[in-house]
Amino acid sequence: MLLIDCPFCGTRPELEFHCGGEAHIRRPERPGDLDDEEWAAFLFYRSNTKGLQAELWHHSHGCQRWFNALRNTVTDDIEVTYRMGQARPDPAEVTTQPGSVDGTAGDVVWVMADAGGERP
Repeated sequence: MLLIDCPFCGTRPELEFHCGGEAHIRRPERPGDLDDEEWAAFLFYRSNTKGLQAELWHHSHGCQRWFNALRNTVTDDIEVTYRMGQARPDPAEVTTQPGSVDGTAGDVVWVMADAGGERP
């Protein structure tokens, strides 16, 4: 089971969360000025990156808050989570901290390198 680190509640099982799609997508300032093709591109077309992608996540069975996560779309690993409004972290600043979240071997908790091991 995938474990997700909610920036507000801590590490929880994936069953408590819902993905809201790609993060950091800006709504057009003047949507009425867009033609149908431009509006459709805003609504439906996403980058669908192979590798690290910033996504919106909702802790629907927990604190009910939205947050962002960098998820590797190839391995499905969530490398770091961060609060809405924070800038997307540089992947070079993300490190792994070995640990056991649920008592099983091999679990890894991801944290920001400059956060001193604490959640950002």
